[in-house]
Amino acid sequence: MLRHFLVSLGASASLVWCASAAAGEAGKIVFVTGQVQVASRAGVLDAAVQEGDELATGADGYIYVKTVDNGFLILRPNSKARIVSYHVDSAKPANTRVKFELLSGVARSISGTAVKQARQNFRFNTPVAAIGVRGTDFIVFTDQQTSRVAVVSGGIVVSGFAGGCGPEGGGPCEGNLSRELFAGQADVLLQVQRGQKAPQLLRGQGVSPDSAPPRADEPVGKPLAGAGGMPGSTANPNPDMSLDVRKETALIGVGKTAVVNTGGDNVTAPPVIITQPAPVAPVEPIVPVAPVVPSTPVVQEPPVVVTPPVVVVPPVVAPPLPSSPPELQWGRWQAVAGVAVDQAALAKMRDGTYENAYSVGSYVMARVKNTELVLPREGTASFVLASGEASLQEVGKDATMASIKDAHFDVNFATRKFVTGMTVYTDTASLNMSGNGTFSTKGVMSSDSSSGSTIKGYLGGNQAEQAGYVFKTVNSLKYTAEGATLWKR
Repeated sequence: MLRHFLVSLGASASLVWCASAAAGEAGKIVFVTGQVQVASRAGVLDAAVQEGDELATGADGYIYVKTVDNGFLILRPNSKARIVSYHVDSAKPANTRVKFELLSGVARSISGTAVKQARQNFRFNTPVAAIGVRGTDFIVFTDQQTSRVAVVSGGIVVSGFAGGCGPEGGGPCEGNLSRELFAGQADVLLQVQRGQKAPQLLRGQGVSPDSAPPRADEPVGKPLAGAGGMPGSTANPNPDMSLDVRKETALIGVGKTAVVNTGGDNVTAPPVIITQPAPVAPVEPIVPVAPVVPSTPVVQEPPVVVTPPVVVVPPVVAPPLPSSPPELQWGRWQAVAGVAVDQAALAKMRDGTYENAYSVGSYVMARVKNTELVLPREGTASFVLASGEASLQEVGKDATMASIKDAHFDVNFATRKFVTGMTVYTDTASLNMSGNGTFSTKGVMSSDSSSGSTIKGYLGGNQAEQAGYVFKTVNSLKYTAEGATLWKR
């Protein structure tokens, strides 16, 4: 039976997302243990889960549903949820509709391919809140009064039920009262209480939605910074192991029993019993007594010790793993302030890895092709300077390399506008650079005609957590500053 479970799990894991899935089928059960109900029947391995089905777990129940587009819905003990809809249209992603309801307990949702392509049509409801995704893996706790949400990877947008946001809707509720949360922050979550319009950000050691702990074999996503596994829970002991191997290891263990609910009789692997032999009392040897015979002492030569030569074995150094190119790349396309053209950066921009490069002054900025950028629709963000280079030139004199301080870069996602500024300075002079402009739905930034500097660049990362631009000032008659900057938030 255990072998049947592992084979079935492997077969389920190869499920391919396609529009030809059975009508109304949301996914299949790839793991179940303890008391679990799906609709009015007991949850069993490999059983299909349909749109409209209600899932419930008892005090010892866990269920993993792999969706038809290779996502996961996971329920932990004492939880109840409903798959309201799971309609996937691979030919026209805009027609995809996915909606879950967590009525009580703890659930984890990992977005599948279809959800990532139609984020605007995904909704995860609790009794008090609506949750939308940015292509995400998140954990939710709820009862009838309070919901708490933490992000394992990606990002979410959360809103309480108020105004135009009601439980009957589909897709995220976005507006002035919604709040976003992205991965990368340990011990941070959003909380919504009944009647509360705007979610509350909770921060601090130990905050967690995990009132029911995960199993060690729960599928692995990208963990929060500073955590080895799910936020606020026991870290996964080996995140590099496959789901099949981790499940087998967690179930069998060493010298332990494993019980798997496969819909039939429970199968128990007997523990390994090692029997030690009984100790035997040592027997004293009989030593014969030899007669004493006088003799001349024998002088023994000291033994010759031969020391073998020391062989030094050089350490084996593994070759470095290939690294992905940075999403945003800048360089000097012409020499400036005595610094040569950046041939290495320009070569990367010409090899097909990067899309259109924008040049301003002596600098150029490019972004990796086919980026998966998803811009938030609401809210603002402030970035900090990660790195940069600049030069300062007085009229009639040669340019000199300069430093940057007091840098800021702020964006408004609702209006798609940005403002930025910094001080470019040397030992003898300084200039305040300022600029403003807009960015497109694809994250391409360009300065306005009223800007004090010419600016070109990109927003980057999955959720616009990076930015980079090149600039040249136009508002000073005595000095000109130009350079390239990279930002993060």
